Amino acid sequence: MSALLSAVLGAALACQEPVAAVNANSTYRALFEGGKNFASFLAAAQQRKQQWEGNFRDAAVPDALLTRARAAGGPWKFLVVAVDGCSDSVNTIPYLAKLVQQLMGVELQIIGSDTGRHVMESHRTPDGRAATPTVILLDGNYEERGCWIERPAELQEWMSKGSGSFDGKMKWYDEDKGQKTLSDIVSVMERAAKGERACAAAS
Repeated sequence: MSALLSAVLGAALACQEPVAAVNANSTYRALFEGGKNFASFLAAAQQRKQQWEGNFRDAAVPDALLTRARAAGGPWKFLVVAVDGCSDSVNTIPYLAKLVQQLMGVELQIIGSDTGRHVMESHRTPDGRAATPTVILLDGNYEERGCWIERPAELQEWMSKGSGSFDGKMKWYDEDKGQKTLSDIVSVMERAAKGERACAAAS
């Protein structure tokens, strides 16, 4: 196997590598309070660090999406399962972090795939995988109100047809600049505000 192919496969598998299970009695509150805020996660990142920093620095939240997110009320808490080496995590979570930064009463905490394994297992992708990022929307009482799994719905559909390569996926992310991610997640917030539960890109 070539070094290039090994690197590509390694990057892809970083989003779904098997990890140790955690205590099933762990609560969302304990997980959230034990997590890292985005700044702390970014400071500790060992892989794709420049990409994490660049995506967050350059992220722009359209006024229309920001208005919709603010209208969704709250308080809301985003519990995110992510790993720094995951190509999907680095291309989605910095944009969510930039959105959260501009909202009152909304928090974001990140946990690793070791701690959050059971969260991933119970929120699988349409093709049955436990993957990062897994984003759980919690209310002020740490009750789950919605979720968003792995990648934007439009990209998920394209990849599911078997026509999407790793390079193609990365090109899609570069062109989209987080806009479909933000649109999907704001829609989850809006449905939660109406008392509905939405789990974007989940089966």
